[in-house]
Amino acid sequence: MTMPNATLGTLLRSLLDALDPAVEAEYATLGLDFRPRFTPVVRALVQEGPMRIKDIADRTGLAHSAVSQTVSALAERDWVRLETGQDSRERIVHLTDYAHSQMPRLKQQWAATAKAAASLNRDIGMPLEQVLRDALAALEKNS
Repeated sequence: MTMPNATLGTLLRSLLDALDPAVEAEYATLGLDFRPRFTPVVRALVQEGPMRIKDIADRTGLAHSAVSQTVSALAERDWVRLETGQDSRERIVHLTDYAHSQMPRLKQQWAATAKAAASLNRDIGMPLEQVLRDALAALEKNS
């Protein structure tokens, strides 16, 4: 696909639009009702345990509103449950028993996705994830 007049934002969105459906299709093949956008939230909960939405946002680099929307979608699919924290305004996000039972299949898909990303890196001759991290760091340093 040639996009000679595309801007950076268009190119980034196009990249995600090309990647996400394929990853989502693989989740479906495994019988998982899971979306690529769920991954950072679930990975944070796997690594850190139950957390407030604010803490998930801090650890993932996602906006609080994005995490809140993602947590709602995960709760609808029984991947997470919410409990009230010490402050009645805060919600603590927990992985459900269902989520824990699906971890082997989910981790299998994450490994396959990482393998595909490594293949893409070889095809383009550079580590795309590192390029994006460097770009974000440069923007943070010199907005």
